[in-house]
Amino acid sequence: MTATILSETSLPRLPSASGVEIIGPTAYVVSDDAPFLYLLDAATLAPTGQVQLFETSEFGTGRIPKASKPDLESMAAIAGPGGAAGLLLCGSGALPSREVGYFVSLPAAGASCAPRVLQRLDLALLYARLRAQLPPGTTLNIEAAATSATELLLLQRPVGGGPAVLFALPLEALTHLFEPRWAGPGAVRMLTFELPKLNGYAAGFSGATFVEDRLFVSASVEAAPDAVADGAVLGSFVGVVELADQKATFARLAWAGGRAYLGKVEGLAVRRTLAPGRLELLLVTDDDQGGSTALVAEVQL
Repeated sequence: MTATILSETSLPRLPSASGVEIIGPTAYVVSDDAPFLYLLDAATLAPTGQVQLFETSEFGTGRIPKASKPDLESMAAIAGPGGAAGLLLCGSGALPSREVGYFVSLPAAGASCAPRVLQRLDLALLYARLRAQLPPGTTLNIEAAATSATELLLLQRPVGGGPAVLFALPLEALTHLFEPRWAGPGAVRMLTFELPKLNGYAAGFSGATFVEDRLFVSASVEAAPDAVADGAVLGSFVGVVELADQKATFARLAWAGGRAYLGKVEGLAVRRTLAPGRLELLLVTDDDQGGSTALVAEVQL
């Protein structure tokens, strides 16, 4: 497997990109320290709009402070109340202020209306349930989400030790997600994975998307002491996860010619299939200083 960068585009006025989903002609990008969901043209990457998720007085500098930001790190397409197509945005859960989510309703194909926030979600009980399944002393740090045909997948990024974990929740149980303080389904599957290392530091899940019955993931390596502090970024990987046998195959993200990419990929989406076993991905990055870029990369399976 190889993952080769074809281009990199700066995303000005879009701070700290943390996830991306492509639906129709639009790439939706979430930020971990901004109150907006950003819309890009999926083909050209030109900005086309933004949706305000919540009100805040702390965005004057262009970034919500670390102590109070909701840390929206993951996003997945789901059906909401009444079967409305939309996006589920989730905080990381690493702090009480980060145990929130939002459901954004998307317009029907061809409709002229804009996406809109339908509901703010309290994820505290659900996250307490997930946290209880982790080894003692492990900080919950949900960094990626995806939906298969039957499940919502929430991916844990370990920092400073601990397993790389994937939680699987039945999609049919998500009808209760929109009730006050939902505690989750009766059973949550937890799968653990071994991820690659760089300089002794293990990669952690950072993005996920389910396409053609395959779970594509991004993983980045950061020399950080915990789930809140930032650390030196050592590089990123793209991988394919096999849920049935709990195995994952990874390729280090590199430029054409083989030079390793040293940035932090925070999310990925499949932009198109080029040929059997060859896909073009759209990835978003965060430099921990408020800057974001979009990478177009080709994956050869």
